[in-house]
Amino acid sequence: MWSKRMGLAGATIMVVCLATPLSPAAADPTPPATAPPGMVDALERDLGITEQQALQRLANEQRAAATEARLSSSLGSSYGGAWLNEDASRLMVATTDPAAAPGIEAQGAQPVVVQRSLSQLNAVKDQIDRASDQAKAGASLWYVDLASNSVVIVTAHQDAGDGLAATAGVDRNAVRVTVSNEAPQPYINLIGGSAYYIGSSRCSIGFSVTRGATPGFVTAGHCGRPGNVTSNPSGTFQGSSFPGNDYAWVATPGHTPTPYVRGAGGALVTVRGSTQASVGASICRSGSTTGWRCGVIQQHNATVRYPQGTVYGLTRTSACAQPGDSGGSFISGSQAQGVTSGGSGNCSIGGTTYHQPVNEILGAYGLTLRVG
Repeated sequence: MWSKRMGLAGATIMVVCLATPLSPAAADPTPPATAPPGMVDALERDLGITEQQALQRLANEQRAAATEARLSSSLGSSYGGAWLNEDASRLMVATTDPAAAPGIEAQGAQPVVVQRSLSQLNAVKDQIDRASDQAKAGASLWYVDLASNSVVIVTAHQDAGDGLAATAGVDRNAVRVTVSNEAPQPYINLIGGSAYYIGSSRCSIGFSVTRGATPGFVTAGHCGRPGNVTSNPSGTFQGSSFPGNDYAWVATPGHTPTPYVRGAGGALVTVRGSTQASVGASICRSGSTTGWRCGVIQQHNATVRYPQGTVYGLTRTSACAQPGDSGGSFISGSQAQGVTSGGSGNCSIGGTTYHQPVNEILGAYGLTLRVG
């Protein structure tokens, strides 16, 4: 087996105007040496700025981070948070203590005197976090907004936000409700060969499937039992069989099933169907440990005796695999073949690997393979 263990309503904000502009931009505009390749180009493209502006921004942000770290420590309980203005030319630092303004100014930042400290705002947010799921159901998100010195609840309906604040028992003057159609969803695409986790174990996604309107993926049965929870992507094992068989399916509401398997160099291979390939045909597999590996089909309908028990109806191939590849995709041309079960050897010396045919899994659980 090839699974792997892994070890402002009501708030008063006063900006203290300074005799001279204070900005981290006053220093040398040389960009940080740690800027990853391509970052400047991406900033130009996505922020609509010039190369020089991108370089200046990166330099400002690096200095601002160091200044924020110093001031958050020195201001102690009066610290109200810090943020950059739109072009990152000025660092704003909030405090509940007007007497702290000169010290903030001396660090090259602009002081902002506020009613509530960051710890107080975080406490308000923590109260909302502890509200019942029913009260939170109507809200999309909530967060500490430093610039307004408040906690913002984003919801599609004003009364839902007001209700959440009331249920949480927070100071209503510290909370703002913003009505918006923003509805966050996770963006994990289900791609064959990618990793997923079951506690401290790692396995690989086989193929994207749906059952009715529920998205998910098929994988190896020895990776988890019904009710086991996965992460990255988040999901729950709905069905699993091992030994006897070695297959399972995981429901992943909120994630996106795709007709893809991760191929050589990360390129995506489109799944067109699930017609079984002949003995002697070439076959490739994708897994989160060894990536894309190929061989040929040696036999169908092999019975394999693992230490945990016997598994029937497996296909034997000369494609190698290693721990962590369990559950990953086997594909021949554009046709899905099965999910990785186990084998012998490794990808350094070569080996033999077995997969559970995908059509059997689809039939067992009434699943529909996602194809391109």
